Amino acid sequence: MTDASENRVPADAPGEEIVTDDAASVEVPEGAQPDIVPGEDPPLVEGAESEREIEVEVGEKLVEVKNLTIRFGGLTALDDVSFDIKRGEILGLIGPNGAGKTTCFNAMTGVYKPTSGDVLLEGQSVKGRKQHQITRLGFARTFQNIRLFGEMTALENVVVGLDARHRTSVPGALLRLPRHVREEKSSVDRAMALLDFVGIAQHAQKRSRDLSYGSQRRLEIARALGTDPKLLCLDEPAAGFNPAEKEDLMALIRSIRDEGYTVLLIEHDMKLVMGVTDRIVVLEFGKKIADDLPAAIRNDPRVIAAYLGVPEDDVA
Repeated sequence: MTDASENRVPADAPGEEIVTDDAASVEVPEGAQPDIVPGEDPPLVEGAESEREIEVEVGEKLVEVKNLTIRFGGLTALDDVSFDIKRGEILGLIGPNGAGKTTCFNAMTGVYKPTSGDVLLEGQSVKGRKQHQITRLGFARTFQNIRLFGEMTALENVVVGLDARHRTSVPGALLRLPRHVREEKSSVDRAMALLDFVGIAQHAQKRSRDLSYGSQRRLEIARALGTDPKLLCLDEPAAGFNPAEKEDLMALIRSIRDEGYTVLLIEHDMKLVMGVTDRIVVLEFGKKIADDLPAAIRNDPRVIAAYLGVPEDDVA
């Protein structure tokens, strides 16, 4: 498969919903649909953990954010922020608008270069790595503004994500050598399994621009999962959802964690955050003000003050 990264809008491009039309297409032969039985676990997810070869045990530190600082000129967007993410947990990253949540995501995934500090995944620094290298290391993310290949089908969009793990060379893909053929067939099966897992397998052959907003959100999650991430970063995945869709999203996030993935979640909907996360980190004006269990965060006077604007003198 041709490397589709050449055709993508850079991760820091502002507000693009649809990316490009000329990314490499995926040849899906008739009858190539995988054997997926409704109600059964998709085959990809069953084998995903062994492929990722995660070294740390469940409950141990998978990601460490150490004294992370990012400045844009005279503006300090993140100020000496430190926290860790344990393997197998769903960690919420919350805070008022402008608190630095997405900036933190961007620093972790290579969009922004930290002014100081570091981010470690299984002890390996992301410093100096390009975005595609960080993806191969094990980070994957979705975006506030949906970014899909509009003229590609849902299935093809997920196959693009799976391409991050392919080992076929460009000449091998052009000549359609056996390894490329095997990887291409495997990608179709795995992509269909992921579409089934997120609940949109019935839309596999639809162009992504023709999908409903909710289905596009789920497609982004499927594409991110296609990279076999060690950490899945979800940036406001419930934005624009109605209450019923939010409940379904909560169930999906739990299912993702149950399949062995670790999740970092940015979200403004407090009911969703409190209902799905194991632990929550709170930012305000680029500083970390709390790191605790949801029940403790709910009653933390510093968090209440950050959201409601209570004067500091009134905070116990």
